[in-house]
Amino acid sequence: MPRPHPTLHLLAIAALGVCVGPARAQQLAMAEQTVEVNAHYDNAVGSSDAASQGVIRAELLKSRPALRPGEVLEFVPGMIVTQHSGDGKANQYFLRGFNLDHGTDFATSLNGMPVNMPTHAHGQGYTDLNFLLPELVQRIDYRKGPYFARSGDFASAGAADIVYRTHLDAPFGQLTLGQNGYRRGVLGGSGDVAPGTTLLGAIELMGNDGPWAVPEGLRRVNGVLTLHGGSAAQGWQASLMGYEARWTSTDQIPQRLIDAGTYQGQPFGRFDSLDASDGGNTSRFSLSGEWHRLSETGNTKVSAYAMRYRLKLFSNFSYAAERPEDGDQFSQQDARGVYGLSASHTVDHVLAGLPARSEFGLQLRHDRIRVGLFDTAARQVIGTTRDDQVRETLAGVYGQSGVEFTPWLRGVVGLRADSLRTRVDSLSLPANSGAASDAHLSPKLSLIAGPFQKTELFFNAGRGFHSNDARGTTIRVDPKSGEPVDRVPGLVASRGIELGARSELIPGLQSSLALWRLNFDSELVYVGDAGATEASAASRRHGVELNNRWTPARWFLVDADFAWTHARFNHGDRIPNAVDKVASVAVTARELGPWSASLQWRYLGSGALIEDNSVRSTSSLTTNLRVTRKLPMLGADSELTLDVFNLGNRRVNDIQYFYESQMPGEAAPVADRHVHPAEPRTLRLTLRVGF
Repeated sequence: MPRPHPTLHLLAIAALGVCVGPARAQQLAMAEQTVEVNAHYDNAVGSSDAASQGVIRAELLKSRPALRPGEVLEFVPGMIVTQHSGDGKANQYFLRGFNLDHGTDFATSLNGMPVNMPTHAHGQGYTDLNFLLPELVQRIDYRKGPYFARSGDFASAGAADIVYRTHLDAPFGQLTLGQNGYRRGVLGGSGDVAPGTTLLGAIELMGNDGPWAVPEGLRRVNGVLTLHGGSAAQGWQASLMGYEARWTSTDQIPQRLIDAGTYQGQPFGRFDSLDASDGGNTSRFSLSGEWHRLSETGNTKVSAYAMRYRLKLFSNFSYAAERPEDGDQFSQQDARGVYGLSASHTVDHVLAGLPARSEFGLQLRHDRIRVGLFDTAARQVIGTTRDDQVRETLAGVYGQSGVEFTPWLRGVVGLRADSLRTRVDSLSLPANSGAASDAHLSPKLSLIAGPFQKTELFFNAGRGFHSNDARGTTIRVDPKSGEPVDRVPGLVASRGIELGARSELIPGLQSSLALWRLNFDSELVYVGDAGATEASAASRRHGVELNNRWTPARWFLVDADFAWTHARFNHGDRIPNAVDKVASVAVTARELGPWSASLQWRYLGSGALIEDNSVRSTSSLTTNLRVTRKLPMLGADSELTLDVFNLGNRRVNDIQYFYESQMPGEAAPVADRHVHPAEPRTLRLTLRVGF
């Protein structure tokens, strides 16, 4: 167990005090809670500006199991979340024909703080959601495509804004026990500390070894304190969060060893490891605040945050191809402070005699980073590939106006301007030091027609962008080969268009259909031993998404989401790991007396593993089950839940790659499929007690 940071000690003590204190919720917040209970999604006709936009409510998150915290994003229709290494590392995300790696091109925020990390040691846009406490999530606002003026860096494929609760109906304690050494405890509660002011606290302790031959030894400590005052019309909140984790990981392994069943004379299986010292440790501490005011002149919101982040990651993907004596393990290390603020003002007015609503906003983020790539053996540094200090500032301003042309037609026009400034001080190779800047304009347009017979039609178009690793904007010399290399632009444009429809024509059925296209001036491709995400050729993607919510009875819900994608580089080659099809179908029965249950089928299709499509990944289909029984004899909100992951115990993979690796004793590197298996059938039992 890691020794918790002093901040986590303070969070734990404060959270405990809140949990054993009185739980008095404000009247307005109670009204919001009532809405949550009655709806899983908030995607009704008239609620959004695109068919692929919506809101996920807490009740849906509660109805289905999640193997890892980051899997809450799987509730975004069309997204699949997996893991190719230890559970302390960021997840792998798939959406709209993107292998988003660890978050590239999908922007995620929590309470207004961005989660994506630019110029990250492991990959551009790295999104580690392991600090998330699903029990505190109030809602997730999601949208896809570069059509929204509020969304900036990394949001071309989509974005999700996660919002935590500011109060709980009652304090609770929760204990989960599962196979392979899984144990997790959560304690949370809220109470009034002054008239109109509420303090919420929660603390999590978690450990897991997993099914791996080398126990994962994951240890996680997590805490949240939020002080909230005022009302929905005028109020404020401040949050302190702290998270630490350490783990040993089983990285992807070559298929040839799994097929052989032996390695160096010993049995070798799907859950074995080739480097028992792979893994890492990470921490994230943040302080954030938000103030809002609704008046006759409009709605104003201001927020700010400061964050301290650390990561030491040890990986070995090629085993002994480069350094046969010591092995090919390398360490990616990231230490940064992140500071940011945002402000927006929305006003209702008249434009050319038509009713309109306009919004103007400012977003500013500054990262001060020490980032490095090192050769290691058993987590001991034996050489330096890159060691850099980076200063990176991204500023964005935007404006948009929504106009109601007729009772059945409205439009939203927006423009966003972003400016990036970077400075790199290369401590290991001064030739790669320097400064760079770039700017980007992103116009947006949406047209919404309807409703006609409870049906809306949408047209969306816009430009977006992603930033490149700052080290690539100043590089002159490859740190490994010493050869000259080309620099990359700081910002890379995307262009998207979407036609959509949403209908509630059939009683009890809510359906949406989106036909979309997204082009990028260059892809971002992660190259692990290079220590950066590199730019490659331009790309184009198009696809179809069909999402359905059917409620034939108050107690019965069916969610069915399907997505098909066609992804290519502009020169015609396939984009590696661009999955062609994903699907999720879930059946939920709720409040049948004290019982509720949910069964979900989750499908990740195949995709090309190399550009000529001669090697493809295999598809996977898994089933997850949740059964819950309320226990009123133990107190309000008390219940017992059984989660079963991979119910059919299918031998499928979370991730697959195709590249060269070399084992000791092999004469030369071998091009092979490398896989990280999905976990076998796994049971977890959770007891939640409300106080």
